[in-house]
Amino acid sequence: MFNAGALSREPPHPGGVVPIPNFKFKASNPQRVKVAHIITRLELGGAQQNTLYCCARHDRRKYDILLLSGGGGYLDGAARKIPGLKTYFLPELKHPVRPFWDWRALDRITEILKSEKVDLVHTHSSKAGILGRWAARRAGVPCVVHTVHGWGFHPGQFFPLRWIYQALERWAARFTDALIAVSVENKQAGLAAGIGREGQYRVIHSGIDPEACRLPLFGALRARKKFKSKGRPCVLVLSNFKKQKSPLDVVRTAERLKGGLPYVLFLWAGDGPLRGKVEREILERGLEGNFLLLGWRDDVAELLAAADVLLLTSLYEGLPRVVLQAMAAGKPVVATAVSGTPEAVEEGVTGYLLPPHDTEGMAQSLERLLTRPREARKMGEAGRKALKGSFRIERMLGEIEELYDACLKKTGLLP
Repeated sequence: MFNAGALSREPPHPGGVVPIPNFKFKASNPQRVKVAHIITRLELGGAQQNTLYCCARHDRRKYDILLLSGGGGYLDGAARKIPGLKTYFLPELKHPVRPFWDWRALDRITEILKSEKVDLVHTHSSKAGILGRWAARRAGVPCVVHTVHGWGFHPGQFFPLRWIYQALERWAARFTDALIAVSVENKQAGLAAGIGREGQYRVIHSGIDPEACRLPLFGALRARKKFKSKGRPCVLVLSNFKKQKSPLDVVRTAERLKGGLPYVLFLWAGDGPLRGKVEREILERGLEGNFLLLGWRDDVAELLAAADVLLLTSLYEGLPRVVLQAMAAGKPVVATAVSGTPEAVEEGVTGYLLPPHDTEGMAQSLERLLTRPREARKMGEAGRKALKGSFRIERMLGEIEELYDACLKKTGLLP
C-alpha cells in the first residue's frame, strides 16, 4: 500500500531534528543582550529548523535568548530541549488570519517583550513578522530584525490579497532596523514591491550542516533496503502538502515518468492539508505501487541515501533547504526555477530547473538522470563541491550575529 503506515511517523517526539550544543550555561549575566526570536509555528521546515539552530547556537556569553511561537508544531519538543532557551508557546498565535486571535496575540507578545525587557527582536515568517514587529514597536524594543524566508505574497495570488500583504510588509519595514533576505531574489522582490530601502537589506543565505546529510556506504545500502528502493529508480520528495509546494504536480510528473520507467518509486516525506487530495489522485491514476507516503520525517540523511534524485515542485520559495541537503548528499536536483532555488542549483551542472507546473519537463529530466547514472553521479558530485561558503550553517549564524552587533551598536547597547 502506498500510504505506508508502518513507516509513517507522527510529530510528538522530534528529538533529533535540531543539533543541541553541549553548553554549560552560567547564571544570568546582566551584561548580556536579551534577544527574542518570534515565529508563527514550529512546523518541520527550513525556516523553523534554522531558527532553532540559532536559538541553540547563539553565543551565550553575549546573548540571552527567548523564543516565542504558536503551539502545536512538530518542532515544539526540540525547542523545549535546547539548554538555556526560555520558550513561550502562545495559543493566541495561530497560522491562519483570525483578527480576534491576532489582536490577542499582539497584546500577549507585547506584554512578554515588556516584562522580559528584550533588547532585540528577530521575527521569522509572515504573520509573526507583522505581529512581532508591531509588538516590538509597542513595547519600545530598541532593535528589530526580520528574516524573509520567502514573502507571503507571490505571483498568481488573488490581487487584493497580494496588495494587502505587500502593504502590511511596507508598513512593518518602516520600524525594522534590518531585513534579512535568504536569497537575492527575495531582496529584489521586496524592493520591487516598495518594501524597505536598499540599505535595510542583508542577504544571508539559509545554511545547512553538509556532514549531517551524508551516510557511509553501509548506511546507504541499509537505507535502500529500509525504504524498499533497492534495485528501483527512486525519486525523493521532501515537502509538505500545501499549495505553495504544488503537490499535485508531483503526482502528474510521476504519471508521465511511469510511462518510461514503470517501476519508479517516489519516496515522499511530509504532510499537510492537501494530503487527502494527493492520495485520491494517486489512486485514480493507478500509481499506488509507485508511491511511499512517509508522513513527517526527520531522518533526512537516510531518505537521501535511499534515493537517486530530489524533486521539488514549488510555486514560490525563500531558499529551499532541501535543495542544499540533496546537494550535500551528492544527489542531483530537479526543481522549479523559482525564488532562491536558481541561486543554489546550476542548470545542467548540479541539476535541472523547470518552470512551475511543467510536469512533462520534470518527468523528462528525471528520466534522463535515472537512466544515465554516470551523468547523475557527475551532477551530484558537482553539487557537493558547490555547497560551500555561504551555504554552511555556521556562516549563516556568524553573519546574523554580526548584523545583531551592528544594530545594537547604533542604539548604544553595545560599545
